[in-house]
Amino acid sequence: MANINNKNLKLAIQKQGRLTDETIDFLRKSGLEFESYKQRLFSTCRNFPMEILYVRDDDIPDYVASGNVDLGIVGQNILNEERPKVKKLLNLRYGFCSLIVAVPKELDIKDIKGLRNKIIATSYPESTKKFFQDNNIPVEVVSISGSVEITPALGIAQAVVDLTSTGSTLALNDLRVLTKVYDSEAVLIANEETLRNGKKDLLNKLITRFKGVLSAKDYKYVMMNAPVDALPRIKKITPGLKSPTTSPLAKEGWISVQTVIKEDVFWETIERLKQIGATGIIVLPIEKMII
Repeated sequence: MANINNKNLKLAIQKQGRLTDETIDFLRKSGLEFESYKQRLFSTCRNFPMEILYVRDDDIPDYVASGNVDLGIVGQNILNEERPKVKKLLNLRYGFCSLIVAVPKELDIKDIKGLRNKIIATSYPESTKKFFQDNNIPVEVVSISGSVEITPALGIAQAVVDLTSTGSTLALNDLRVLTKVYDSEAVLIANEETLRNGKKDLLNKLITRFKGVLSAKDYKYVMMNAPVDALPRIKKITPGLKSPTTSPLAKEGWISVQTVIKEDVFWETIERLKQIGATGIIVLPIEKMII
């Protein structure tokens, strides 16, 4: 890593795993240009003073806490388990999953109280111990690195605590969910010294880019044709980031309208626009936004 510029920001991301592809996609949507492939240990951004290091996800919090890197992108589940001395800056809204408690389908256990004095297998021993302690349920926690779901079938444990996003792995191993311990997603973490030192301005610029991508997820860009006299109602129906952009059409009395609509009211808004005469509606995702 001798080629790394110490004046640049240093960001550690997962080299290969659940968050890798989405993290690289998120960074590219933030306008960062860099090379990435499995053999690389680090990349230099061509258009921003930052180095990207590719490491094991479990190592990212330690690298950030020690100051070897300034920033890291890691799952919230890792922070909950390791509790490193880092500052969480942003939830990045991808990599969604949950830490859950699951038991074999045939086991006659209705809720977590039925796990009293049972053996629980998990790759998240600290989170598991805390959860059952908080619920005043004594259990024996067995730490497993690997396929936790197979342990009940092998007679190692009566239940598991594991991370799941779709539940398909649980179903394949004939397990059912009893309850959720917590939700997780990708988060941006920082070394506390970086928040105070000479890299603070660079960090703020990077966060501005990241927030732009996150804000864009809340909106859709919409183009449509509409009667001129419908414009006042369109403005009321689509209170986006700014007033709609309009231009006249060749058809007299009609205009082209460009605006944004919030994701959570998108379909309702589209129906209202159609009712007031909007036609030719085209919807595009907003990949980048100007902050």
